[in-house]
Amino acid sequence: QLGQPPPAAGKTAKPKADTDEHGPVERQKVLGVRRKVAEAMVRSLLSAAQVTTTDEADVTRLASIRERERAVAKAEGVHLTYLPFIIKAVVGALKRDPYLNSSFDDDAGEIVVKGYYNIGIATETRDGLIVPVAKGADRLSVLELAAQIEKMTKMARKRELSVAQLKGSTFTLSNFGAIGGIFATPILNPGEAALLGIGRIRERPVACDGAIRIRMIMPLSLTFDHRIVDGATAQHFLSNVIRRIEDPDLLLLGI
Repeated sequence: QLGQPPPAAGKTAKPKADTDEHGPVERQKVLGVRRKVAEAMVRSLLSAAQVTTTDEADVTRLASIRERERAVAKAEGVHLTYLPFIIKAVVGALKRDPYLNSSFDDDAGEIVVKGYYNIGIATETRDGLIVPVAKGADRLSVLELAAQIEKMTKMARKRELSVAQLKGSTFTLSNFGAIGGIFATPILNPGEAALLGIGRIRERPVACDGAIRIRMIMPLSLTFDHRIVDGATAQHFLSNVIRRIEDPDLLLLGI
């Protein structure tokens, strides 16, 4: 017997035993969420000029702040992760480089720059990839974002999200580092100019002021639509995100 269907296969029909010219195979019908994700990913690749640039952020200071404030967040019933801090850093950078917060209207031949900041959070579920949206992320505090992310993630995995909670994103985050990835080439969420992939944070020896120190390093992968922004703009944006992550005081200042 071959392996069981993958957990993210979504609604599935009973596998059919079959053979090809080399031996036994199983044919698994792709239905439900998995089919919709597959169609969206192909549509995204066919409709945008996608390029990925990578960089790293030193999150040593941010890790210290998060660890120090976890007890405060827990007292409010919230599990504090890195994601809300990264969202605030992304929103600040989007305000500096608004074309990363846009979409390309093929019919009109126009770039549509969004004046609102709705951040999609790619979430793996047993039924496939679902992207709940944190609406108005620029108006929420770190703690409010943390609470919303936790709530939406739980709802996504229970299939309790409404259609409205899955629509309207202007920029997406994909935290593949949570399961061990480092760098990647994420595919854009259809209709968006960019997506930031977050890799696994690792302790690494780093040269700092003439000495070798152990620092917490976060890999970042930014996929962007080259029809909307060029490589220099994309890298400026990523550098702005990193500057805010590495200097969390800027997040407090709303810069």
